[in-house]
Amino acid sequence: MDVIDTPFDPLRDFTKDSVRLVKRCHKPDRKEFSKVAFRTAVGFVVMGFVGFFVKLIFILINNIIVGST
Repeated sequence: MDVIDTPFDPLRDFTKDSVRLVKRCHKPDRKEFSKVAFRTAVGFVVMGFVGFFVKLIFILINNIIVGST
């Protein structure tokens, strides 16, 4: 019987863990949602500025290298 149950043990454990996770999850209230949304938006803006400045520096360096030849 152990030979038959062995392949199904990981699946059974995964199902048990998944059910436990879904039971512990909760819907965020308005305050928690706005906090998470604001922090996500700030992260997007910061990453956008970082990408912009990296691209700006790359363009300047590229013009110096290509312009000197």
